[in-house]
Amino acid sequence: MLRTVFDEEHEAFRKVVRDFIAREVAPVHHEWEEQGHPPRDFYRRLGEMGILGIEAPEEFGGGGADTFKFSAVVTEEAARAGVTFGTYSVHSNLILPYLVKYATDEQKKRWLPGFISGDIMTSIAMTEPGTGSDLANIATTAKLSDDGSHYLLNGAKTFITGGALADLVLVVCRTAASTPENRRGGLSILCVDTTSQGYSVGRKLQKIGLKASDTAELSFDNVRVPVEDRLGEEGEGFNYLTHNLAQERLTIALQSSAAAQAALRHALDYVKDRNIFGKPLAAFQNTKFVLAECATDVEAIVLMADRALELHDSGDLTVADAAKVKLFCTEGAGRVIDKCLQLHGGYGYVTEYPIARLYADTRVSRIYGGTSEVMKTIIAKSLGI
Repeated sequence: MLRTVFDEEHEAFRKVVRDFIAREVAPVHHEWEEQGHPPRDFYRRLGEMGILGIEAPEEFGGGGADTFKFSAVVTEEAARAGVTFGTYSVHSNLILPYLVKYATDEQKKRWLPGFISGDIMTSIAMTEPGTGSDLANIATTAKLSDDGSHYLLNGAKTFITGGALADLVLVVCRTAASTPENRRGGLSILCVDTTSQGYSVGRKLQKIGLKASDTAELSFDNVRVPVEDRLGEEGEGFNYLTHNLAQERLTIALQSSAAAQAALRHALDYVKDRNIFGKPLAAFQNTKFVLAECATDVEAIVLMADRALELHDSGDLTVADAAKVKLFCTEGAGRVIDKCLQLHGGYGYVTEYPIARLYADTRVSRIYGGTSEVMKTIIAKSLGI
């Protein structure tokens, strides 16, 4: 079906991104996977191209875009080429909205220019060994000093994307005890300079996919955080997290949509070139039927993701809508990619083939940003049950 979500400006940007990937990313991406992350200069290169700050305010060097569609284009082109941009998505799509909405003018002047240029890379630390999806159970604490000048941060985080190389980490911590009436109260967000004494990076986790994106454990031992580095109001952390969940989950849905589209293209190319029993794999009825199913599923995934993208731009994407689109797109992409891998036979299990990397990289989409089970809970609640 004809897509109408992108206009000429988006398509011109798409060509720039596609050429950039072919020239500067695809030839060296395997090296990034081996070392566990891109070189630091890659993020500065994204900054030079304006990719890191597409939606950041112009006064700080950003693009000032009022649409999420340019970010969607970057996501689609990376998936099309079978590459990832390291921790770009967390930095630009997840963390930027927090800084734009909740940072003070002074904080924006300090952080946004470097954020946009790639000189300051960021991460956000929510998950703890004992919390998982239950953020209300966060145990990392930050105690305000008697003179009110700083916090002492103590605790540990895990599964932190970009945590190993970040310069500034948004740490979700408990600045006051929760109550039985409000388990989610008392949480705040502190922006922690990773050169601070007592801040340390633990294990760099070895994942089955997304190998060019570093994921680490972090620990805080009496880390001194100036009160000027608190993001927003004390005790409002959970509300801030909830506010940005729609964009986070839309981002994951768009990544899954892009991966499903890429998987279908890879499978089509493979079955046309692969000969078995004296004829192309594409000539077998089973192949045709499987790909017909995949094409139909991909169409539905893309349409739902595109609709959610439009709703997000207009400010009408609700929490329940975002849960629906994440659930549908991530689960659907998993099915499509699995079928496309099966058509590759043994080669689909070899990581030099893009379909194998898509399979490994996309599996986590049903876990992070809220598991599929959490999405179902949110959707059910929206139904009044």
